[in-house]
Amino acid sequence: MRKYIAEAIGTCVLVTLGCGTAMLVGCDSASGSGYLLTALAFGLTIVGMAYCIGNISGCHINPAVSLGVFMRGGMDVSELIGYIISQCIGALAGSGLLAAIFGLGGVTDQTGGMGTNGLAGVNGSVVAGLLVEIVLTFIFVLTILGVTSEKFKHGSFGGLIIGLTLTLVHILGIGLTGTSVNPARSIGPAIVCAITGNPAPLASLWVFIVGPLVGAAIAALVYNYLED
Repeated sequence: MRKYIAEAIGTCVLVTLGCGTAMLVGCDSASGSGYLLTALAFGLTIVGMAYCIGNISGCHINPAVSLGVFMRGGMDVSELIGYIISQCIGALAGSGLLAAIFGLGGVTDQTGGMGTNGLAGVNGSVVAGLLVEIVLTFIFVLTILGVTSEKFKHGSFGGLIIGLTLTLVHILGIGLTGTSVNPARSIGPAIVCAITGNPAPLASLWVFIVGPLVGAAIAALVYNYLED
């Protein structure tokens, strides 16, 4: 149970700080500052959480990462389900916090949709959006599997490497899909956004569930082949 609580807390923090930064400063690639600040917010949150709850749950805080670990034999089916449920609960909690903070404080959401993911950057193309999410998640999860491999130890720098990699994939992906690479991170804001009166993000939500899971599965298969 402690692992599941840790995953819920970690995912809540990720959504609160990552999506919250996007909502506050915007993600306009033309101006650049908000774009980079959002990428750093997601990446630095992973660094912090890795050293905070990593020893408790492994700090997946992402169903795609949990799927990759599962396919590597690092957890059983019941743990995988427990992790995913906990992560989604945490994402919903983080989005709820943001809705309360921005609503009560009268703060303008610069993204117009609570930092939800979308296909506007790829001109509404579902195929392009899926490809972006598959490729970016593949890179991210492959890195995690390599860094956390029992066969090749990377010492205490693992959390930093993973956080920097998440920052990197956000730098490319924000302008395309908003960068999900994490189904829970997409589910939480989309549902809370719909509850607060904007159901539009739900239409393309499946892309940000399927894409990351496919990318993670491919990463696990590739890493199994490379390491073994």
